[in-house]
Amino acid sequence: MFKKILVANRGEIACRVFKTAKRLGIGTVAVYSDADKSALHVEMADEAVHIGPAAAAESYLIIDKIIDACKETGADAVHPGYGFLSERREFAERLKAEGITFIGPPPNAIEAMGDKITSKKIAAEADVSTVPGHMGLIDDAEHAIKIASEIGYPVMIKASAGGGGKGMRIAWNDDEAREGFERSKSEAASSFGDDRIFIEKFVTEPRHIEIQVLADQHGNCLYVGERECSIQRRNQKVVEEAPSPFLDEATRRAMGEQSVALAKAVGYHSAGTVEFIADKDRNFYFLEMNTRLQVEHPVSELITGIDLVEQMIRVAAGEKLALRQDDIKLNGWAVESRLYAEDPYRNFLPSIGRLTGYQPPEEEATETLAIRNDTGVVEGSEISMFYDPMIAKLCTWAPTRIEAVDAMSDALDQFVVEGVGNNLPFLSALMDHPRWREGRLTTGFIAEEYPEGFEGVTPDAGTEARLSACVTVLDHIVAKRRAQISGARFQRGLEGDSARRVVCFDEKRTSVELEESAGGYRVSLAAGPELSVETEWRPGLPVAEMMIDGKAFWFKVAPIPGGYRLRHRGVDCRLQVLTPRLAELMDRMPRKEAPDTSNLLLCPMPGLVINLQVSEGDKVEEGQPLAIVEAMKMENVLRAEKSAVVEKILVSVGDSLAVDAVMMEFAA
Repeated sequence: MFKKILVANRGEIACRVFKTAKRLGIGTVAVYSDADKSALHVEMADEAVHIGPAAAAESYLIIDKIIDACKETGADAVHPGYGFLSERREFAERLKAEGITFIGPPPNAIEAMGDKITSKKIAAEADVSTVPGHMGLIDDAEHAIKIASEIGYPVMIKASAGGGGKGMRIAWNDDEAREGFERSKSEAASSFGDDRIFIEKFVTEPRHIEIQVLADQHGNCLYVGERECSIQRRNQKVVEEAPSPFLDEATRRAMGEQSVALAKAVGYHSAGTVEFIADKDRNFYFLEMNTRLQVEHPVSELITGIDLVEQMIRVAAGEKLALRQDDIKLNGWAVESRLYAEDPYRNFLPSIGRLTGYQPPEEEATETLAIRNDTGVVEGSEISMFYDPMIAKLCTWAPTRIEAVDAMSDALDQFVVEGVGNNLPFLSALMDHPRWREGRLTTGFIAEEYPEGFEGVTPDAGTEARLSACVTVLDHIVAKRRAQISGARFQRGLEGDSARRVVCFDEKRTSVELEESAGGYRVSLAAGPELSVETEWRPGLPVAEMMIDGKAFWFKVAPIPGGYRLRHRGVDCRLQVLTPRLAELMDRMPRKEAPDTSNLLLCPMPGLVINLQVSEGDKVEEGQPLAIVEAMKMENVLRAEKSAVVEKILVSVGDSLAVDAVMMEFAA
């Protein structure tokens, strides 16, 4: 077994590998850039080595620096995590030449499967079902249009060396094929240093299902169930689960056996994932093989009890798999939610900044429930523009799918993240979505169910009643605390109307009566039910756990001027609790008008201006591209919202912009 493992990565995956290595009694080494000097993975490791500036191209992607760190610390093995150098043949070969073990597959398998064009040819030769498409390289945009027309729209334009949703576009016509080719090629060059592009048929009503495989260096290979990853946005997975609610046992076995056949065809060993697209009739087609650990591997671990990182380490050390295919049993259901620093109310644009608040739910593992949170941050950590915006991967396990989904809803309600925009409310909304709960999924789920983007959740009557009862109880607890601090005079001021309040919920007014009872409160809503509420919440706690009519609910609580901000089940609302007289006077207050920004182009995310496509004086039409802003390695095309004339351009290519920075001014 190895004495010391260096993880050539950062963030949550580095922390994840360290946990297993420490359990196995293996020493750990972290590497870090300038941006990660105080990161959690650096703190967790036994040793840490600085490897350069914040940009990955000058630190985490420099092979020589990783090898130098191994020599400096005496690390005899390297785990690459995912991303960065994890699928670079050159990296594995250089480590081998230096006598350092690569905890991953052999270099030839990385090269064969890492190239999507080559991998499809090998898959076809191994009798693995493949998607129709053009396996040759694409010369230019016009060539892309010609090929797309021959295959038949819609098509998927993909970077050959791509991953993580980068360098991928769906095209439904010639114009989209032309722009998709240019954007995919540019993103691929920026993210992977390889701008080769190919095109394949886009399967309609597709489901994204992948098979986890494990193979050792002695010819043994098995599949460890499947994961469904159909909830995607911009080809980036958002929610994953295991097993899939779609597969039957026969399809699962067929997918698994084809995955094993492909792994054996390239002499694979270590953990890997074979990805498929499946249509509504359970016909499935090979997409690609990821020759590394997947982001979503925890859900497979939760339903099988297998530590995939441990298996990778043991295989790399030359051990035989201690498992046979018959040993793999799928137990219960697991769901993973990817928590990203991106603003769902602004079309999921990236957000950067410091985590001024970070309080995940408590992890636990019992016979009926497991909560797991894989993360690389703590309160005070910086979310940087240089890396992937993932904050954490929250996982829940339970005996059934609905129980696992309900557990995820509760866990998301308990998860506090402040300081950066994040997708927590969107994830919460997904958990309550009827189509998700029924398992009727496709990779177009988000686009189909949220065609205008995410605009928050409008609470139903039951949720609105719980929010009104919650805020009334919170305000009552705060008032009692104030009375204890201010003395009897303040207490007398509350007498008479202390139990009668009006809850202001947007434009709604709800009359409420509250009465303390033994161990709790009775809250009567004028337009609703009487609710029994118990809580141990104290002012200052960011989450209030409340038993409402005997069922536990969690509410994120933040005081705001004149009231409270509550977040629950995807609802984000500001409520006030007023006396009847104050509520009457509130209706007479003037409303502040929002400023008119219709003649401005505002930068919707923090990012880098990489292209300006118009000049001052140009007349532009609705939908015309104006500029391209790169944020976290994704290129975002900003378009005109209406016909206008560009009056002023206030930025230049190469400028780093903050959210809402004014980029252009328009004249009608």
